[in-house]
Amino acid sequence: MSNLSLEKFVGKVAVVTGASSGIGKSIAESLVRNGLIVAGVARRLDRLQKLSKDLSEEKGKLYAFQCDLTKPDEIVSLFENIADKLGAIHVLINNAGVRYATSLIDGDFEKWKEVMDTNVLAVAACAREAISSMKQNNIRGHVININSSTGHFIPQGPDFALYPASKHAVTALTETLRLEVNRHKLPIKITSLSPGFTKTEIPIVAYGKEAGEAFLENHTGLNPEDVAEAALYILATPDHVNVKELTLYVQWGISKK
Repeated sequence: MSNLSLEKFVGKVAVVTGASSGIGKSIAESLVRNGLIVAGVARRLDRLQKLSKDLSEEKGKLYAFQCDLTKPDEIVSLFENIADKLGAIHVLINNAGVRYATSLIDGDFEKWKEVMDTNVLAVAACAREAISSMKQNNIRGHVININSSTGHFIPQGPDFALYPASKHAVTALTETLRLEVNRHKLPIKITSLSPGFTKTEIPIVAYGKEAGEAFLENHTGLNPEDVAEAALYILATPDHVNVKELTLYVQWGISKK
């Protein structure tokens, strides 16, 4: 009989950043349906509120929290608010990320900065705050950093600029965090989940609505639900098993039915 089960997290608090769309939304939905109390975090509060309403009949519940993750003070306040309203944190899904169509040769510094602030520094800050809650409450917790296949290789193509660098940083950050947690003998699992190209709004943000939608239509990729299922698998492993890294790619030549 399989030991894979989310029962240990039923009724517990999970924080999901970037929960208003794409992978974050799919993970938040899946966790709520499995009975978790989810703090959905994003800048677009209206989307989170709609998602909470849509999930109101499910086993768990989603609460909407607005936060700009490029602002350190907002991150600290966010986790204080979550603890006050929902209680101790058991799971963190560090999903929020951004990519712009810009270059290194003549790119936009402000866009570079937002990529690094969102994709790297916010990941570290959210992990710090979540682990602090887990330590204070002696929790067997789990942190999953949604990385990318570009955290393991440099793609051929224009306009990536600092995005691969930011995801390589997530690879190193996640392993450094795992080693720190182990040195302190904390019962907290640390995982890097690295999907290949996934059909989210990222191309629309990068290239604009028309070009982004055309890109999504013309490229084969994973669906957000595929990544959510992988996250559930990671969380469901027995206490003595930690999935250090899981990389997902679309299987060429097989259409999704």
